[in-house]
Amino acid sequence: MEIKVLGAGCAKCKTTYEMIEKVVKENNLNVTLTKVEDIMELLNYNIMSTPAVVVDGEVKIKGHVPTENEIKKMLGI
Repeated sequence: MEIKVLGAGCAKCKTTYEMIEKVVKENNLNVTLTKVEDIMELLNYNIMSTPAVVVDGEVKIKGHVPTENEIKKMLGI
């Protein structure tokens, strides 16, 4: 599974990345987690608000910091 956190490096984007990283580690998931801050790459996903979370190429969350439960649901835990 590949997860990308999209955002320009704001506090909400960093928090989102850290929360996903925590859930992945706690559940010992095989996930490639990356942070995408390049504006041109963000535009490829057609998002207007960050942070956004992309799972295997599909935008799952955008415009808010997800809760731990949202992350688990998104990852199928």
